[in-house]
Formats: sequence, structure tokens, C-alpha cells
Amino acid sequence: MYITTPIYYVNAKPHIGHAYTTVAADVLARFFRLNNKKVFFLTGTDEHGKKIAEQASAAGLEPEVFCGQIADQFKLTWQLLNISHDDFIRTTEARHSQLVKLFLTKLKDKNLLYEKEYEGLYCVGCEKFVTPKELVDGLCPDHKKAPEAVREKNWFFKLEQFLPILQTKIEQKEIKIFPSARSKEVFGLFKQNLENFSISREKVKWGIPLPWDKSQTVYVWGDALLNYLTAVYHGDGQELKENDLIFWPPDYQFMAKDIIKFHAIYWPAMLLALDLPLPKKIVSHGYFIINGQKMSKTLGNIISPEDLVKQFGVDASRYLLLSQFPFGSDGDFDLAKVKTAYTADLVNGLGNLVRRVQGLSKIRKLAPADTASQAEYQAYSKLIIEAKFDQVIQFIKQTIARVDKLIENNKLWELKKDQNQTEKYASLCQQLADQLALIVTMIEPFMPTVAEKIRNQTIEILFPRI
Repeated sequence: MYITTPIYYVNAKPHIGHAYTTVAADVLARFFRLNNKKVFFLTGTDEHGKKIAEQASAAGLEPEVFCGQIADQFKLTWQLLNISHDDFIRTTEARHSQLVKLFLTKLKDKNLLYEKEYEGLYCVGCEKFVTPKELVDGLCPDHKKAPEAVREKNWFFKLEQFLPILQTKIEQKEIKIFPSARSKEVFGLFKQNLENFSISREKVKWGIPLPWDKSQTVYVWGDALLNYLTAVYHGDGQELKENDLIFWPPDYQFMAKDIIKFHAIYWPAMLLALDLPLPKKIVSHGYFIINGQKMSKTLGNIISPEDLVKQFGVDASRYLLLSQFPFGSDGDFDLAKVKTAYTADLVNGLGNLVRRVQGLSKIRKLAPADTASQAEYQAYSKLIIEAKFDQVIQFIKQTIARVDKLIENNKLWELKKDQNQTEKYASLCQQLADQLALIVTMIEPFMPTVAEKIRNQTIEILFPRI
């Protein structure tokens, strides 16, 4: 099972938008591991391009040093959030640049690259060429800046040649795109007269040089997309054979919706060009909205994962990130609502149930849940496999409410004291233990440390009141 996040651009330190994507991927990776699947989970950083060079210069640092500092911040953030990735790829690593050069050389050898002069508008913030119709009052809608007018000679990939077959493969669900709304967006892109795209830049020095044209560096997207191959490539750097690609192809590729075109069209077209298998599932979520605007490092309207963890703790932060709005939709991340959810779902919900069961039941350590025969677990599994994380959380909340109701309806606190009801009391205690074991199994991918504490019946307050 091969699961990826996008590699994150190192123009500034990580924010909760990055954490959202990475925690979602981590939840899925943990779920599959708990179900005895072998998992390779990849994340990393995207470190080339004009924007990075400009940010490094503004900080008074060489690009290599600047990139290293920000990459380390991402690694520390993932450590803080208990992310269980198996590899962290950086596009400045030699293993990556070697494969990029090999891949692009193979495209050129197949006559799929050509050189031409290009003139257009380029948004440095997005690191992509844009059309006038994508602008709002002449500005990039995400970065609120006017794009640069660019005229230069680039190498282009023959995308148009692969669009018909790629559209057919997506229609036939060879690549599944979640959620369905995002799939419709991708089909809409095919109707926009997509053109061949640039794989190099002439006037950007901070990047990987083209092997056959040292006056050009690899365009940041042509570089970044290949990270998914780099991390699983075990070849000799001379050929690119499918049996050299351990874990290939990706089973799940997570990303925000702003990069769906690159991942659902550009990326698979490049794979088709070299007869490589396509990703199986692309999972594209919406934006975090802060005060009516997409959260952006460029705009500065960000919330850091560290701030969230300081307030709510690690496991609660993981849960709260994925519980606030439907996965796939844009959502307003309102800290007041987050606090309300923390109190309702975790303090008064899960935390209170655990205390009640510990107080009412004689069972001091939970046995592993018998999930194979439980319809509840099968329903839960179906939702999580489809990356419907908010629905998974709602399902868990309903299960917690049902167990609370079991305690209330049977007045278990009275049965505990009634010597004539010992058999019924013991039976209900076992039901409680079984249901709590199921809940623990379901929350474990979201809150692994809390799950371990509940399973071991650690006597402590799991979620302190704020």
C-alpha cells in the first residue's frame, strides 16, 4: 500500500493546511497497518524554483541553507503530530535529481519534448503560468499579486498527444478521483483546450539543469511530480523499468484542490508517455478558509500546528483537524468552533465515556476488538477507505452515544450495587468492554496515543478541560 502527500513548498514554515493533508494520509496509513497491510507512506519538501530563490535572498541565505532550515521545520512538525511516514523526500537530494534527469531524458529520446519560444503570464506565488481569465482584477486570486509577463525559450512536453487516452482511463476509473466533485472538475479541465506544457525555465537558476541543455533548469512542477517515483526507485540510474519501482503505483495520493490539474492530468500523462502504471486514487481536499480567504503563507493568514497542539494536545489536534468540515470541501476553521468540538466530542464525549466505563466496570484492561464479525467495523472501514474522514468521525461519535445510552437505559450504577443483579451486571460490563474496545480500534488511526492509554486503562484525564 503506497500512500503519498504532496511535497510541500519550502517558502515558509508549515501551517495547519499542510497538517490537514498529512494527518489525513497518516490516518489512512495507520488504518491499513492495523489491518495487517504493508504500507509505504511518503511525504517531503519541494525546494526548487524562482520563489524559493527569492525567499532565500530576502532572508539573507543561500538557497541550500534556506531550504534545509524549512525542511527541518517540516520534519519537526510531523514529529510533533506523530506522523508515521516511512520516507521524507527532498527535491534537492542527489537521488531525486538523478531520477529527474533520467526520466526527462527518456521523454526526449521518445521525441516527446520539443523547444519553442513562449510568451505568457507567470504567477511566481503559484509557480505556474496563468491565463487572463484566471485573474481577478488582473491579480492572482490566491496571492493578490499581478503575474509577471514572461517571454523565454522553453522545452515543452507533448501533453495533447495523451489527453484522449487519459480522459478515457479516468472515465473508466483506472484513476479514481475523490471526492466526486473534484472528479467533475477534472473532466471540466479536459474541455478547456489544454495545451502542451513547459518542463523547463530559461531564466530560473535555482533548479535541476536539463541534462542536454544547461541553459535551462527543470520547471518546478516537472521536478516536483517525479518525487513519487524517486522514493521507490531502486534502479541503477541508467534505465527506468517497472520492476525497479518498489511499491509502485501509488494507491492513494493526497493533495489540496489547487494542484489537482498537475496531479490528475500532467502527472499521469507523463507516466503514460513512459508506459508506467498510473496512480490508483487521487484524494483532493478543499481549502482552509480564514476570515473568508484561503489560508496562505503568502497572505500570512495562517495558524501553526504548534499553536493547535499547545492548546489541545497532539491527539486531539489530529482529531479536530479532520472533524470540522467535510473532507473535500472548503471549510472555515474557526477556533471558537474548534474549542466547542473539543469539549463536546472529546471531554464530554469520549473522555467521559471512558471514565464511566472505568468507574462502573471491573475490567481493567481491554482485549483487542473482534472486528472481523462486527458490522459496525465494516461500515467504518468502508468510509475510511473512501477517505470520508468527517463521516468516519461522525460514525465514531454515534457509537460513543450508543454506549452512553446503554449505560443510562440500564442504570448500570444501580446494578453495580444490587447483589441480585450480579449476572446481568457482569453481562453488561462485558458489553461495555467490547464496545469500548471497538471504539478504541476505530479511533486509533486518529488518536494513537489516546487509544493506547484507553486500551491499557490508564487512569488519567485524557482530555483536560480548557
